[in-house]
Amino acid sequence: MTPRRILISGVTGSGKSTLAKAVSTTTGFPLIEVDEIAWLPGWSEPPVKDQETRIDQLTSQPAWVIDSDYRRFRHIIDARTDLIVCLDYPRWLSLWRLSTRCVKRGILGEPCCNGNRESIARLLTRESIILWHFKSFGSKRKRIREWQSNSKAPVLFFRWPNQTAAWLQSLSLEGEPPGNDS
Repeated sequence: MTPRRILISGVTGSGKSTLAKAVSTTTGFPLIEVDEIAWLPGWSEPPVKDQETRIDQLTSQPAWVIDSDYRRFRHIIDARTDLIVCLDYPRWLSLWRLSTRCVKRGILGEPCCNGNRESIARLLTRESIILWHFKSFGSKRKRIREWQSNSKAPVLFFRWPNQTAAWLQSLSLEGEPPGNDS
């Protein structure tokens, strides 16, 4: 069976959202952007129950690509996932990507989710996504490595962007997402 519900996972800054968009475009599967559910305008969070309800509705569809599985609704996503793609890149690489993205967005004023904007000033506060990278790196990496031994869904691990690019290229060549031979 070809996987039709694909979870993209990795540490903050690894490129989950970018890859999820590319996989969605290549496969035609709907894209679920978790940050659009988890963050309202003004960087406020909707009630967890509202987030769970929305995730439940979206992931009950027959096909999708999702760019993360926040702990608060992980139980819903993991139970429905057909394929997990893990970006297990070195810390320096994800931190470089994150820093570059944040500075670019801060300078250009690009919106990131629900009209929210990152700023250079915000990078120097307790709400800094770069600070979050340091706080969450170990637990996120541990989580993606745990999938190797206890996931019901097949798991693909990519240690370098060129491996990820080759897999994405194989999607466009085959027209079907590889990784599940059952």
